[in-house]
Amino acid sequence: MSSVPIPQIPQYRVTLFYGPEAVEHCPSRLRCVFNVKKRSWKGGVQVAVEVEESQVALAGQSSGFDAWLTAALGKAPRSEQGVDARRARELFVQSLCSLKLDLALEAGIPQENRCLTGEQFVRELNRAVSEQADRLRSYVSTELDLEAG
Repeated sequence: MSSVPIPQIPQYRVTLFYGPEAVEHCPSRLRCVFNVKKRSWKGGVQVAVEVEESQVALAGQSSGFDAWLTAALGKAPRSEQGVDARRARELFVQSLCSLKLDLALEAGIPQENRCLTGEQFVRELNRAVSEQADRLRSYVSTELDLEAG
């Protein structure tokens, strides 16, 4: 018998469907939509996750993401900095929405399509941003091939 531990299989399989995009009739809010499948469910669901622009700005500052991005982009060719900055912001919003979805999954969600509005999990997300700042930077740095710092 092997003494190698069996890796734990994640309870949920989450994939980004699309986003971020502005929420209709609420221009200060952004949304990403994820496909979520729990192992025990027969089928998956779609979960829209919304964040306020103000929360994105606060998260960028409190996590050190803004300062890190400025430094990382400073090493890139000037011709690429604008495009990379816009893409980095989109990726940062995706990672924030993903983090918020993780919080909702930990709290337990039913097997139904749903929307996590901008008002839900605000305090929890703010706390998680500071605790998981490395995760946010790592996602963006990997996608854009920047130094993780």
